[in-house]
Amino acid sequence: MTTPSNNPLTSPSAGNTIPPGPAGVPSLPQQNLASPNVPITVVGTYPDYAMAQQAVDTLSDAKFPVEHTAIIGTDLRLVENVLGRLTVGRAALAGAASGAWFGLFIGLLFGLFSSSNWFAVIIAGLLIGAAWGAIFGAIAHSATGGRRDFASRSSIQAGTYSVTTNPEWGDQARSLLTQLNWRASGAQ
Repeated sequence: MTTPSNNPLTSPSAGNTIPPGPAGVPSLPQQNLASPNVPITVVGTYPDYAMAQQAVDTLSDAKFPVEHTAIIGTDLRLVENVLGRLTVGRAALAGAASGAWFGLFIGLLFGLFSSSNWFAVIIAGLLIGAAWGAIFGAIAHSATGGRRDFASRSSIQAGTYSVTTNPEWGDQARSLLTQLNWRASGAQ
């Protein structure tokens, strides 16, 4: 008689059962520092990611076992930087550029296996790709009906970045980072 599995992936009480595959029954990966059930110790908090990364790099340079650390961003926010107005002409131009790259790639493939003038095949692929890209870019922008007439770039940023480690390594990590700050200040 089989007993219920303690694996949350195949446990009927978990509500999700994954059948075994060719390699057997899948299991959850080992928990890391970012999971809520693992106790962590904050060894430093920084206003930007570069400073948190520098702190971990400093720990690594001091031969600290950095596999026990994590950088955790909190107070996340979405920042969308508007790059400019998007018109049908600009959308067609962007589509032409994308299409030209794809056409160049296809032209290169055909040119390699063509017995005719390979340079002409590449140029033809580039021009055809640019033309179709411009057409599709203009059509795609026109289909939006003016609901999004701007180009933008989105990024997720955190308010603070905390360098964390397991509790047994916390004092050593804090000590190393304090020594770094002492030396960086120019103190003797």
